[in-house]
Amino acid sequence: MANTGTNWQVYIIRCSCGSLYTGITTDVERRFRQHASRRGARYFRGRTPEAVVYLEAGHSRATASRREVAIKRLPRHAKLQLLASAQNQLTGS
Repeated sequence: MANTGTNWQVYIIRCSCGSLYTGITTDVERRFRQHASRRGARYFRGRTPEAVVYLEAGHSRATASRREVAIKRLPRHAKLQLLASAQNQLTGS
């Protein structure tokens, strides 16, 4: 069944090599487990995910996809600023 509600999340995972991976999901814990077990994105075939370092919830599938693309286009320094921003729902701000 298609999930069209507003429970989609945009997340960023920090890898052991220091790189940042951006994705979307409706269940960030499940998605992290998939990435860690190499059943997720190809990106993790040569990298080890360490932790979810950014979370932005309350999106529809469409807005999450657009936000994912926007974040992926950011330079690294802007992504690092995003991790420390009030938008990051993991910081408790």
